[in-house]
Amino acid sequence: MLRTRLARLLAMTATGAVMLAGNAAVPAQAAQAVPADIRAAIEAAPGLRIVEEKPAAPGFRFFVLTLHQPADHRHPERGGFEQRLTLLHRGVDRPTVLYTSGYTVSTAQYRSEPAELVDGNQVSTEQRFFGTSHPEPADWNDLDIWQAAADHHHVIEALKAVYRAPWISTGGSKGGMTTVYHRRFYPQDVVGSIAYSAPNNVDDRDDSAYLDFLRTVGTPECRTALTAAQRALLERRTTLVARYQAWADSRGDGFRLVGSADKGFEIAVLRAPFMFWQGRGQAACAAVPAPDASDDALYNWLSEVAQLPVYADSVADQFIPYFYQLGTQLGYFPVDTDHLTDLIRYPGATEPRTFVPRDIPLHYRPQAMRDVDHWVRTHGEHLMFVNGAADPSVAEPFRLGDGSRDSYLYQVPGGTHSTRIAQLPAADAAAATAILRRWAGV
Repeated sequence: MLRTRLARLLAMTATGAVMLAGNAAVPAQAAQAVPADIRAAIEAAPGLRIVEEKPAAPGFRFFVLTLHQPADHRHPERGGFEQRLTLLHRGVDRPTVLYTSGYTVSTAQYRSEPAELVDGNQVSTEQRFFGTSHPEPADWNDLDIWQAAADHHHVIEALKAVYRAPWISTGGSKGGMTTVYHRRFYPQDVVGSIAYSAPNNVDDRDDSAYLDFLRTVGTPECRTALTAAQRALLERRTTLVARYQAWADSRGDGFRLVGSADKGFEIAVLRAPFMFWQGRGQAACAAVPAPDASDDALYNWLSEVAQLPVYADSVADQFIPYFYQLGTQLGYFPVDTDHLTDLIRYPGATEPRTFVPRDIPLHYRPQAMRDVDHWVRTHGEHLMFVNGAADPSVAEPFRLGDGSRDSYLYQVPGGTHSTRIAQLPAADAAAATAILRRWAGV
């Protein structure tokens, strides 16, 4: 269940987020004087510390913060860590959007789509065990969806005295999942949540939905081209893996975590169709190299689509917490290998265990996702899910039920993993925007 975040890990951007530099000018009627004491107000919040204030676009102030979090919210006396946050301040009378990518937090300035639509503040969170937000020493039992939800609850508690207007939460991919998990345990923290491209792997023993999706998505010709490219890549693995290893050597990198360049290469090839549909879609089918393409063409295509750098230690080490979560609670997507059986050297290599050091135990707890799914369908309130119809990550999406109140599911026709409200059909986009603004009271 990696979902296509891996296709964009190196950029560390977030689904639905856009750079401030690309925003339209702030409307004169929306501009307001920033309170002279906003910095003091933030510093007065319990546990918060301003690391730095960075230059911001007109009408905004931008801060990098830390918030002291217990390593275990059930036992705060056992120590804690500093969770890294960013705050894009618009005005204390504006709504505030709690945003997460589900991974590290970028210290570059951007506004998520919901923050733009309500012209609000944005607090962006780094998830525990990612980036600099890492307990030392680390007890991996403290990395679960409840502890992360408690982190988000603490963030809101710390800042609500400053930002008293309604709060909205949002995120894409793993960030969308994290947004839903936070609502499951703290449903009253925000007035509404928008989850983009959020997978919902309810039963990790049954992954047929993902396999069925990949067997039917797009055109038969495109699917055939992808499988042919996979075979060609594995048939030329000796030459291409040598190139992969040389690339890592030139950077002083290696493959200690996954095992070898050969194994990392095979994993990338096996996952290529999933990553292709997740990040590119039918429009990119013409660029799939033919089996008789040059080594350069095959290698470069694989590197771009399946992100070969992800499997080298310099990147893979950063995502050990993610794979730990996949192997303990979130679940994972399967890979179809029937057409490549004669070329596979590492059966099961795509599983989370490959990406987590052996001294860290992995014990899957199936009740976590079942509980969240049940809550969404029976008690979920003010939830919005925005998915791409051609995105394999949401082959198992969150679904609404009879108990879901004031909640909505939207789909972008032909959309990939980077869907946004703005890409919906016009009527749906207008409806979704109106709902969000109603929740936020603007």
